[in-house]
Amino acid sequence: MGMELKQACERVVESCSKAIVGKEEAIRLIFTSFLCSGHVLLEDVPGTGKTMLLRAFARTVGCEFKRIQFTPDLLPSDLTGINFYNQKTGEFEFRPGPLFTNMVLADEINRATPRTQSSLLEAMEEHQITVDGTTYPLAAPFFVMATQNPVESYGTFPLPEAQLDRFFMKLSLGYMAREQEMAVLTRKPTVDILQEITPVMTMEEIAALKQAYHAVRMEKDVLGYLMDIVERTRQESRFVIGVSTRGAIALYQASQVTAAFAGREYVMPEDIKYVAPYVLSHRITSRGQESFADAQAYLRRILEEIPVPVERIS
Repeated sequence: MGMELKQACERVVESCSKAIVGKEEAIRLIFTSFLCSGHVLLEDVPGTGKTMLLRAFARTVGCEFKRIQFTPDLLPSDLTGINFYNQKTGEFEFRPGPLFTNMVLADEINRATPRTQSSLLEAMEEHQITVDGTTYPLAAPFFVMATQNPVESYGTFPLPEAQLDRFFMKLSLGYMAREQEMAVLTRKPTVDILQEITPVMTMEEIAALKQAYHAVRMEKDVLGYLMDIVERTRQESRFVIGVSTRGAIALYQASQVTAAFAGREYVMPEDIKYVAPYVLSHRITSRGQESFADAQAYLRRILEEIPVPVERIS
């Protein structure tokens, strides 16, 4: 089972790396969130390959992809769809919005109003939407990757803590290394490269992988280490809000997948320590005006202070 997930991860990383260079770790983390039925928030400067990465990922796993540019005048109905009057039939018909797909790129989500932002909540959490009292199920799998620009503050609506907590992970791509960027500048257009990417797994395989990682074991002392981390964020005086139970569940699942990607059927403390900054940093609220990078750095310092249990594998 562990080797099956490891091989699937290697196939996905190899395929996506054809289009997006030097971001193997981000690809693995996005695939982790995808298998856990979670969603990803990317905070980065424009032009670092966020859209291209999700396009490549969607083609790799054989999913339909749609991109939505969030703007201040975007309405909730622009996402969910509307009921319109069909003059030929004399009845109202539902016209689905762009959320009716497998993968959604919500670009610059913090530029939209809170009302429009909140219209994503039901879709992300319940995998369904409600329009005029009628509930419509969304496609399976359903995966949202939202982006926000950290350098732009004018005309934006910051995501509230409750909505940030809905995201499984928060990542940042950053700039690629000099040699990698030089190679990208001289290669053929990325649009042409995307056309060459073909699915490396079927929908049936995806469904099986989403179930397979649940078999990864976590011993009681390792689970205790996970809870030590969660409880420390709740007790830390620097934080106004600590990690929620939803965040603890996300850390548990992400650790299982990380162990499986390493070819193991049991979780080690190192798996928890590795994914914790990505899963937890956006779920804690500091008393100061810290950036996401500052929160990650401080969380890593906390992780160094928490005793790691002695490994006992049965």
